[in-house]
Amino acid sequence: MRLSHHFGKTLRQVPAEAETPSHQLLLRAGLVQQLAAGIYSYLPLGWRVLRKIEQIIREEMDAAGGEELMLPALHPIEIWDASGRLPLFGETVFTLSDRRQRGLVLGPTHEEIIADLFKRHVQSYRDLPLMPYQIQVKFRDEARPRGGLIRVREFTMKDLYSFDVDEEGLDESCQKMIRAYKNIFDRCGLPTIVVEADSGAIGGKDSWEFVFPCDSGEDEAVICSACDYAANAEKAEFSKPAVPQDPPQPLEEVSTPGIKAIDDLCAFLGIAPWQTLKAVFYAADGQPAFVAIRGDMEVNETKLRNALGAVDLHMMDNIELEQAGLVAGYASPVGLKRVKVVADDAVPCSPNLVGGANKPDAHQRNLNYDRDWTAEIVTDIALAREGDACPRCGSPLTIRRVIEMGHVFKLGTLYSEKLDATFLDRDGVAKPVVMGSYGIGTGRLLAAILEASHDEQGIIWPPQLAPYDTHLVALSVDRPDVVQASERLYEELQQTGISVLYDDREESPGVKFNDADLLGMPLRLTVSPRTLEKESVELKRRSEKESTLVALSEAVARLQELLKQS
Repeated sequence: MRLSHHFGKTLRQVPAEAETPSHQLLLRAGLVQQLAAGIYSYLPLGWRVLRKIEQIIREEMDAAGGEELMLPALHPIEIWDASGRLPLFGETVFTLSDRRQRGLVLGPTHEEIIADLFKRHVQSYRDLPLMPYQIQVKFRDEARPRGGLIRVREFTMKDLYSFDVDEEGLDESCQKMIRAYKNIFDRCGLPTIVVEADSGAIGGKDSWEFVFPCDSGEDEAVICSACDYAANAEKAEFSKPAVPQDPPQPLEEVSTPGIKAIDDLCAFLGIAPWQTLKAVFYAADGQPAFVAIRGDMEVNETKLRNALGAVDLHMMDNIELEQAGLVAGYASPVGLKRVKVVADDAVPCSPNLVGGANKPDAHQRNLNYDRDWTAEIVTDIALAREGDACPRCGSPLTIRRVIEMGHVFKLGTLYSEKLDATFLDRDGVAKPVVMGSYGIGTGRLLAAILEASHDEQGIIWPPQLAPYDTHLVALSVDRPDVVQASERLYEELQQTGISVLYDDREESPGVKFNDADLLGMPLRLTVSPRTLEKESVELKRRSEKESTLVALSEAVARLQELLKQS
């Protein structure tokens, strides 16, 4: 491809809206172009890389027993009503109506559609297991698109769905996909970690994420410093420190004028945070919820949302608190009426806590669970933090920023029961098929590869993913000898199957070399008057600082040798 005919331009300056390295490189190298918030066009160089990523995915899916198909992106809303998932996705789902006012959904995912397809084509256990997959566009109305391709509203995803006769078969399918995912990310040169995860709106009992550790990641992973425990921060557990089991003491009200925050309360009373009962107020699907947790811990909102079975969850503002009759900073669950109380599971075994007195400027000492108050729900709702103890081995946990690269879900019969996706077993009895769901966002994978493979000058493409094998630079294109040698080399490289990005533009050497570093092809060949004096061409790896001179007559063979080694 001649750069003089290339569709897309490089940028000298970093766009103001691009904060992460991958977003900056995507725009500066002309790989993508934003159309609107969270909506991008893939330009030719970016599209070439995306196709290579998809090919790697296809090869690994096929090797694991997958079979590619294509499902519609436009779904009748009735099938989503049948699964009951529309409320779970909430405002994330794009909905519309056709000319006959029939409701439609732009697919954010395809579990319902593949389950419907299954029941139309599969009758017997003899047809199982099955592993259909697609690489398809998805639509999600994200509230805060960010990071270029990291979080967008229109994106391409590989989603594979497994169908098995029982849980044992699902386990086997799941392990096949985990191995395939490891192969995919290894082939893309991307180091990943497998972590336990929350299943969210997709559902199912168990799920795992493949995450890439990265300072600009939007998620957090909790990783044990000693054993193999790792979990997404939304899911992570930790061993909660035990506290002294003193006998219950009588309730005692104390004056605490103007003191609301836990740290101020501890300083005023001379106590530790673990000796306090912190009250946090949430609205769960419009209903108030009083959340009680020890003062040395923070609320994990994903765990709380799951405990309440809520779709919409947010901390109550002052107006909501006033309407519910709650006193911020001085509330306790003692005598609380008409408000659901949720307690972290460390609270019942923590005696004599200090909590609010349900009136301004006052707290109570020696609050004890069961004696003074109870909760409708007692469960783990605490957020794991740096240094907390691993739930398996007790060693310190570490927190790392990560980008989610892929997700593996054990769905079980969640969808097949609702959508009547059944098969006849050996005895002729109809049973719901056991499902799994496995996704990889291809655009997000592209962004993560850039996060992992760049320097101050630009992209350093892994050879297997580079848009072109080599970048041919012709300097002084006003010289006929340079143009003739460059054109001949360009043709010879293409004839041997080496893909070439040929910079034939009338630009200065500085501009051409800067663009070559920015675009990041694995190898660069430079033809100039200086090299032609020695009947040679300059050869440089993008990942190395030094270049070498190679005889012009040997350049193609040398390039072939290097590409075989990569």
